[in-house]
Amino acid sequence: MASGVTVEENVLTVFNDMKVRKAHSNEEEKSKRKKAVLFCLSEDKKKIVMEEGQEILQGDEGDPYLKFVKMLPPNDCRYALYDATYETKETKKEDLVFIFWAPESAPLKSKMIYASSKDAIKKKFTGIKHEWQVNGLDDIKDRKTLAEKLGGSSVVTLEGKPLSD
Repeated sequence: MASGVTVEENVLTVFNDMKVRKAHSNEEEKSKRKKAVLFCLSEDKKKIVMEEGQEILQGDEGDPYLKFVKMLPPNDCRYALYDATYETKETKKEDLVFIFWAPESAPLKSKMIYASSKDAIKKKFTGIKHEWQVNGLDDIKDRKTLAEKLGGSSVVTLEGKPLSD
């Protein structure tokens, strides 16, 4: 069932900016690229918008995966894009992951509207290979879970950190 929620234009702009990897961009441009972004419903629940201040840039200090997990609100739903950098036994890769965050503790009404609006945002995000619905911190806090989504047992590092620790 569709909710009638629309996707704000800048959400698409952010997605396209994250999707297009400029191979020839310099280090400064790379460090300003978005690594992770949260999207939420507008106040009136009619649009999907980028959540103000909820982003991580490629050049930010610290472990981007842990920062991303901490950004997720404990008691409400969100959509997220996460630009995962990982290595398999053969090669280094980058993939965008669409995440639907719906923690058990979120209000039922919120879970229902986010679930019924998911297709609106997913249809705009063309070419996403990985989608992940997460229902609580236990599902996401261990980077191995995301690594499995990306490439199963062939993934050896995520964000430069080995999975064997």
